[in-house]
Amino acid sequence: MRTLKSGTWMAKKPEYDTKLVHAGVSPDPIHGAILTPIVQSTTYIQESIEQYLDRGYSYARTGNPTVMALENKIAELEGGYGAACFGTGMAATITVVSATMKAGDHCVITNCSYGGANRACRTMFTDMGMEFDFVDFTDLKTVEAAIKPNTKLIFSESPANPTLTLTDLEELSKLAKSRGLIHACDSTFATPVIQRPLELGVDYVMQSTTKFYDGHNITVGGAIAAADQTLYENIKHYQNVHGNIMSPQNAFYTLQTAKTMGLRIRKQSDNAMKIATFLEAHPMVDVVRYPGLASFPQKAIADKQHKDGLHGAMLWFEVKGGTESGRKLMNSIQRPWSLCENLGAVESICTCPAVMTHANMLTEDRLKVGITDGFVRISCGIEDPDDLIASLKQSLDAL
Repeated sequence: MRTLKSGTWMAKKPEYDTKLVHAGVSPDPIHGAILTPIVQSTTYIQESIEQYLDRGYSYARTGNPTVMALENKIAELEGGYGAACFGTGMAATITVVSATMKAGDHCVITNCSYGGANRACRTMFTDMGMEFDFVDFTDLKTVEAAIKPNTKLIFSESPANPTLTLTDLEELSKLAKSRGLIHACDSTFATPVIQRPLELGVDYVMQSTTKFYDGHNITVGGAIAAADQTLYENIKHYQNVHGNIMSPQNAFYTLQTAKTMGLRIRKQSDNAMKIATFLEAHPMVDVVRYPGLASFPQKAIADKQHKDGLHGAMLWFEVKGGTESGRKLMNSIQRPWSLCENLGAVESICTCPAVMTHANMLTEDRLKVGITDGFVRISCGIEDPDDLIASLKQSLDAL
């Protein structure tokens, strides 16, 4: 009979919800603490010159045990070889571009992405001599036509912020590989609970851990998971050069909040579906978009690409009466809704992208992808859906 020992892992491969809790971490070997401790230290003592780095750490910019635990967790959850954590989601985005391009190189990037990413590519990286074409990623023929001899990177975002347009990541990855290009995808809106781009052939997946990994409006952070060792080492090199690191304190918080991401995503997806269904039936709503609705233009891709019938917390809508009515609704919406930036948290949030998250885009580019001044972006939290709907109904009925 096999001897069983407490504290060792069973032979069965853990399911995903178990990974959310336990991946990347283990009880402290000295004290037995169940949580990974916060190692708040700038430097690490070495035994000798000859044994430099035998313990794995030298200086906090290069590595930290608490941050490494989160990186290991994210790598496992995303299905990657390794991961790197950053101070913000934008730091992760900047690092992907820096690590894959140089002056004279070209990138094909989605025409609908987070406003900060759009601005960085349109201004800072362009000033460094890099080239960018912003194209419609719902049509892969358009993407293919935009590829040039000097193209190095394809940058997708699916679902896109804030329009929720989807990219067929598997087919786009096949295209990238056939041309010898790197494919990086921002999958923040989906999280690995719903979508794992690396399993679909993507090279780098980016997450703003500020959003669903955190889920409680506590921290800001970012992460990149890489498909293989070469890609991973490249990202870690550029992270070290830039100094774009996550603090041990924020890594500790995110290690805890990530444990409930599956529970939260399922509740948020359920709330979003109920709210989208309500909005679609309200006479003052002109259009509503949510990947779970039968009316969603890319429903087939959503069902193919998203796991377990989940489509996330995010949706958007516009009301009849245009910009004036949309802004009136956002200015009047009452708690439990909060009018603010951020998304993915347990609190339900209403945002005006034209003024807040996507104000950095050129107005003509923003309008071209459908982000009007009256566009209402919603991040559904975990409150009772009846309360969320009641508040929305009150503001809609008053228009």
